[in-house]
Formats: sequence, C-alpha cells, structure tokens
Amino acid sequence: MEQVIEKWNSEIVTTVIGSTNINGGTRSTVIKVGGQMSLPMLSFEGKIPNRPVVFAEVLDFLSDDLWPLFYSNYSEMTKDLFSWIKEIEKNEPDGLCIRLTSCDPETKNNSTEYIKKIIPEILKITKLPLIFLGCDNVERDTEILPLICEITRGEKILVGMAVKENYKTISLSAYANEHSVIAQSPLDINLAKQLNILINDIGVPLERIVMHHTTGGLGYGFEYCYSIMERCRLAGLQGDKVVATTIINLVGEETWKTKESKVGLDEEPRWGNPLHRAINWEFVTALGYLQAGSDILVLVHPENIKNVKRIINTF
Repeated sequence: MEQVIEKWNSEIVTTVIGSTNINGGTRSTVIKVGGQMSLPMLSFEGKIPNRPVVFAEVLDFLSDDLWPLFYSNYSEMTKDLFSWIKEIEKNEPDGLCIRLTSCDPETKNNSTEYIKKIIPEILKITKLPLIFLGCDNVERDTEILPLICEITRGEKILVGMAVKENYKTISLSAYANEHSVIAQSPLDINLAKQLNILINDIGVPLERIVMHHTTGGLGYGFEYCYSIMERCRLAGLQGDKVVATTIINLVGEETWKTKESKVGLDEEPRWGNPLHRAINWEFVTALGYLQAGSDILVLVHPENIKNVKRIINTF
C-alpha cells in the first residue's frame, strides 16, 4: 500500500544570532535557527534548512555549591570568566552563552558599573555568536540586561530572560538594539503563548522571540517539558504563528544541579563513577530535547559539546 505523507501547512520562523563585519558586528559567523517545515529529524516530511546548534554555557562566577561535581573537576578552567571562555572554545561550540551570576544580590551583587567594564572585554576575547543571560533576579536583570543590549548593539545577540514581570523593558531594549529576546514562561503552553503575544504586541517580531519553557533535567520534569515543546511545534506547523518560534533549552544548567550530578561514590556506590554519570545525564537530556524540537541547546561539559554536535551533524 502506498504511504501518503501529509504536508504541514506552515513553518517555524527563522531567528538570526550574530553579526559579522559586513553587517556591522564583530562576530566570526552568523547562526540561523528555525525555518523547519517538519517535525524534528523527519526531513522527508518537509525541509529542515537549519540544524540545531550547541552553545557552551560560561558563568562569570561559579560558586562551589552550584554545580559541586563540575566545580571540583574543573576548578582550574572555571577560575575566571576569560580562562573559561578560552578553554571551552577549544571544543568548537557554535556560540557562547554568558550567564552573569555575579550580579545576583545573593552572590557578589555586581552592578551596572561591572557590566560596563566586563561586556566590552567579552566582545574582544571571543568572536563567537553570543547569548547573554542575567542572574535570575528580576529587579537586577531589569537593570543590567538593557545596558548589555546597548553595549552590544550591532552584534545581534540573544538576551534573556524576559519574564512576565519585566518583558516590556528587556524585549524593547533588545529590539531597539537589533537583538533577539528569550521569552521564559512556566511549563504551560498557554502561558508560553501569552508571553509571546505580549512581546509581539509591543512591536517585537516573532523572528526575534525565542521560547524557553523552564527546562527540566532528565527525571526532573523532563517529560512534561518535552510534551509542551512538542505541542508548540505541532501547533506552529499547523499554522499557529504565535508558537511557531524557535526554542532554547538550558540543558547544562538543569542537569548539573540534580542529585544524580551531585552525589559522590561514597554516598551511592551502586551508581558508578560520579563524573561519568553526570556527563551522561547532561548528554541524554540533550538528546531528548533535540527530539522534542529544540533549536538551541546550551550545554556545560566540554565532552558533551563535542558529542552532541557530532550527532547533530548526522541529521
């Protein structure tokens, strides 16, 4: 019997990250994500013009209790932001995701003066496309993220997080400076759609909006996040343009703080080598989100950056 493949009647929007000298930026390359006319890995249903990409997450301050196993094994690499950037670039990520944890009032409480100093240095030391994330403190992020948008004007960065409490300030700052914004919502398709509508209504086009569904690591809400992403992708391909935006998953951030990525061999001897276990936890989570429709995977471990990119290149 002849198999009939039903074609989708819409496509996912295309988002651009990075700008080279020709377009007024200083990045070495331009990344395009999205544009699919089929579900993940099913190119026979429709075109998949842009592969998913892997960004390496780098923190400007990594405390010993945030990702303790990663910290204990890579304390030399992570001793300061610039050494971390130099080391992680050797693994050839598509771009860098810089998280400014030191601005959190509960850590170093760095302010806008710190941002004015550090951002130009980051632009000099790396030429990869960039994502800048705040410190998850809504008030502080509302101060520092618009400033980052101004300093990086022309680089076409991706900036986040824009949430219900501050989406107007951050989204408009990103758009005014030619950047794209990450819209973060709880794990609810209606809330994700609502935030996209609100950001779009203030003038930010959908191709400048990237959804983040508060990613869960394997065993910690992973299945529910997967289903929300899948529903968004299905709705987008069926013509709902509001959720036909690209999707980002902060895989490393979620997996390295789980129990399975923290517990030592003395506490759980049957679980095997702690570092290998943690690396695999991040790797398997990343593969799951690729299948769910992720366009941008943000990973932490150097080995996983290489291995996930290798798998993506087989698509």
